[in-house]
Amino acid sequence: MATVTNPYKKLVKRARELAWLATSAETLNWDLETGMPPKALDFRAEQLTYLGGQKHRLFTASKVGDWIAACEQENLETGSPEAANVREWRRLYDRATKLPLSLVEKLERTRAHARAAWKEARQRSEFKRFKPYLEKLVELNRRRADHWGFVDSPYDALLTEYEPGARTAEVRSLFADLGPAIGTILPGAIERSAGAPQGMLTGNYPIPAQQALNREIAEAIGFDFGAGRIDTTTHPFCTTLGPADCRLTTRYNEQDFTQSLYGILHEAGHGLYEQGLPAEHFGTPLGTAVSLGVHESQSRLWENHIGRDPSFWEHWHPVACRHFPDLKRFTPGQVSAAVNRVSPSFIRVEADQVTYDLHIILRFEAEVRLLEGQLAVKDVPAFWNEEFEKMMGLKVTKDSDGCLQDIHWSLGDMGYFPTYTLGNLNAAQLMARARQDHPSLQSEIERGEYGTLLSWLRDKIHKQGQRLLPQDLIQQATGEKTRSSYHLNYLRQKFTGK
Repeated sequence: MATVTNPYKKLVKRARELAWLATSAETLNWDLETGMPPKALDFRAEQLTYLGGQKHRLFTASKVGDWIAACEQENLETGSPEAANVREWRRLYDRATKLPLSLVEKLERTRAHARAAWKEARQRSEFKRFKPYLEKLVELNRRRADHWGFVDSPYDALLTEYEPGARTAEVRSLFADLGPAIGTILPGAIERSAGAPQGMLTGNYPIPAQQALNREIAEAIGFDFGAGRIDTTTHPFCTTLGPADCRLTTRYNEQDFTQSLYGILHEAGHGLYEQGLPAEHFGTPLGTAVSLGVHESQSRLWENHIGRDPSFWEHWHPVACRHFPDLKRFTPGQVSAAVNRVSPSFIRVEADQVTYDLHIILRFEAEVRLLEGQLAVKDVPAFWNEEFEKMMGLKVTKDSDGCLQDIHWSLGDMGYFPTYTLGNLNAAQLMARARQDHPSLQSEIERGEYGTLLSWLRDKIHKQGQRLLPQDLIQQATGEKTRSSYHLNYLRQKFTGK
């Protein structure tokens, strides 16, 4: 655009207003998860409902559509910041205007109450306490899908909310190939893990010491604590409350420090992406992450390709022993073997790298069936337990180890789970290209120097915002659109030596 027109300026101004509302709501959500008194829930639900409704009203106003249409009539330079913003505003506006305000507000109110119900149900391991809320959320998501429209499956309408352009049939086809391929890797990986018994690292790891180590490592990989912090919650997450306010959360186990550490490495990966987005574009598409499949690539990359690389513990072992004297009884190699142990387990966020995607395939199938009416909410525990035993060979004996372990459904986030596996695929592909572009990268990582990798990710992914669509961004960064081969080759080489 040769000159920034008045309609474009109005759209930027409105985007800033929407960002103020959205980040205010996120602040309240963060507080709800980390410190809100239980009796404050009803009022908090109304606060979030009001803010969600106001955001919807401001964005779906007819004049916003007029501003977008006026910008589309301008001579937008292909690839320019203005063209990218207008493209995404159009996509988002068309989706938002299809949803009635009453549905948006009802979803916000239900989400707030559902989270509290899920938390109690998970603590008590009683699905029946969460069941009525999940029934409401499934129905609300079906209604959203109907309003948005779809061709093949209502799940398409939800999936594209998190991964623009993705389709249920494509994901199902990808998973149909990925699942069996992982099945061929798994036996050898389990065999190679035999020397690291389950619970090998169990010991005394005080929470203050965990917090200190987690902060030191997060800072080393590049997380800016002048613009972020770490708090405690039931389910780890990362949220952004402003261009210089990124919140990480984790949970602690005093007998197992790896739960909080790898939770923080994962969430810090998200945080690095958020802190790397161009602050001057905050609130506009250019200042927003492109998709969750790319977002998850950042968290899975730092958690696994860095944090579970054997060189990580060669470097960090002396530091960890300073915080945890109990860890001195293990060599760096033993710690690395323990955190890379492959064995089917119940909890997704603690799953090994080989079986992790099997957890996602199960959740994807459950969500699709719920949305398509092939699975009733009351039958979710039985479906989950049966399918999990087929996949993992483990019998689920309590709901907290099964269908109640993840927070996502209580947030109404159906369509989210496939992005974790897309994140794994993208992470492996990005790391392969980063190593190709920087042949000395591995030696730097071995020395605990992560600046080159972070700078490469900043340039290729973070600073791009939504300038490109997700697959175009991956194509530009790696030379190819997302493929499963990089991830599978990485797993084979690391866990079977082939």
